[in-house]
Amino acid sequence: MNFGGPSTFLKVGGIVLILLGLVGFFAFNTPNSVFWLDSGENWAHLVLGIVALIAVFALGEGMQKNLAVLVGLLGLVTGIWGFFLGSGPAGNFLGLANLENPADNVLHLVVGVWALWSAFGSSE
Repeated sequence: MNFGGPSTFLKVGGIVLILLGLVGFFAFNTPNSVFWLDSGENWAHLVLGIVALIAVFALGEGMQKNLAVLVGLLGLVTGIWGFFLGSGPAGNFLGLANLENPADNVLHLVVGVWALWSAFGSSE
């Protein structure tokens, strides 16, 4: 199965993050909803999405792969962190992510696996 290489991951992921960041300011901002996105997360998604799109045009293939690996590791760490340390003060990852919601944690794991797959397991 081909999910695209790092360039595709950064393009699609960047667009999704920007949209998620913008939508998060107006929806999904209620604690205990299926997805709970607070202001810190919205800004993080928005900035990361912009960085991802800039990286597609500004970085070479090798650096795009390295960025995909970094995003993959961050996705896995935040997903695992949320499942094991998600309640209480530890559930707020660096003030940027509420990891108390299992759906968010699964999504972070999926993004982490997709990022690593794009870097190591597929080609464009």
